[in-house]
Amino acid sequence: MDDDTSTVRWGLGDALLGWVVAQVGGFLAGGIALSASGEGADGFDDLSLAWVAVAQAGLWLGLLGAPWLAARLKGHGMVRDFGLRLHGARDVLVGGVAGAVTQFLLIPLVYIPIFLLFDIDTNDLERPARELTDRATEPVGVVLLVLIVGIGAPIIEELFYRGLVQRSLIRRFGPWPGIVVTAVVFGAVHFQPLQLPALTLFGLVLGILAYRTGRLGPSIVAHMVFNMVTVIALVSS
Repeated sequence: MDDDTSTVRWGLGDALLGWVVAQVGGFLAGGIALSASGEGADGFDDLSLAWVAVAQAGLWLGLLGAPWLAARLKGHGMVRDFGLRLHGARDVLVGGVAGAVTQFLLIPLVYIPIFLLFDIDTNDLERPARELTDRATEPVGVVLLVLIVGIGAPIIEELFYRGLVQRSLIRRFGPWPGIVVTAVVFGAVHFQPLQLPALTLFGLVLGILAYRTGRLGPSIVAHMVFNMVTVIALVSS
């Protein structure tokens, strides 16, 4: 692992504050989107992707603001503190392969026993993603979907979870507890019980990538590939 966090003053308190600010920001921005769009209190599922982007911006305010402020005020900057860098084609290749293998191989293997034991199938697993992609009914919607899901979310979530959260946990508890706890938190905060095993497994893959390389580049690329596989499959279906 190639990092330099021995002299920084940020930690789990900054991560917790950032997560709380993100939830409050998402709630307020979602309320603004509902009000401005004319939808009722239960109409979030009917919002256009443009208004979803507004609501998402409130959430991202905390997830992006926390590591930025922590590194600026208590550390050495996001590149040095969190490994926010990409080492060329190698990171792209490693991240791309990891994202694709997780999506096409690891997650289907995890869900084989779940599908056998419970009355659920792939349609149930895909429902949250499909509800979002179904709103991309025109080219502008598809572009917004790619910007939100394929680009914005991977960068911001990796910076927050594998950057600030995971590195804070590793400093306090060691590598494997830090990686595992971050993965579980990453899965849980999506608030999708059926998708929890997949998201936690993916969080483990991302955490290992970030820790072993000392950089967020590979995990960001893996996250982008993972998300875009879903977007392309659902939009084209």
